[in-house]
Amino acid sequence: MKNNYAYIAVLDYADDGINVSFPDLPGCFTCADAGDTEAALKNAKEALGLHLFGMEQDNEPIPDATPITKIALEKNQVPVIIDVFMPSIRATAKTAFVKKTLSLPAWLAAMADEKKVNCSKLFQEALKSFLGLA
Repeated sequence: MKNNYAYIAVLDYADDGINVSFPDLPGCFTCADAGDTEAALKNAKEALGLHLFGMEQDNEPIPDATPITKIALEKNQVPVIIDVFMPSIRATAKTAFVKKTLSLPAWLAAMADEKKVNCSKLFQEALKSFLGLA
């Protein structure tokens, strides 16, 4: 796994928005509102990082980037180099929170609310203890 990657993103400008694709990474797409190139670039960076993280997690081979001079473009398209620093993306993805729905008896939930118990925090602490992580 590399720490840095850089790929060509193709910004496709249309009346209804900006579509962003990565020719070297099929399935890696994002978009932004028409005229908002800054958002398109920000979204491209996020999409690239998450796509590469997913490829790493799935042990998929990560292709070499095609040189910008080899990218075929249409008249409404602009190539942009997008780079990502993977250690921060990996750390963020691994510490992201996921929502879990729990069921409690109504009386227990009412007591927890009355005592201002942070059930999410309590569940995390209890789960860590149960798994031997605390």
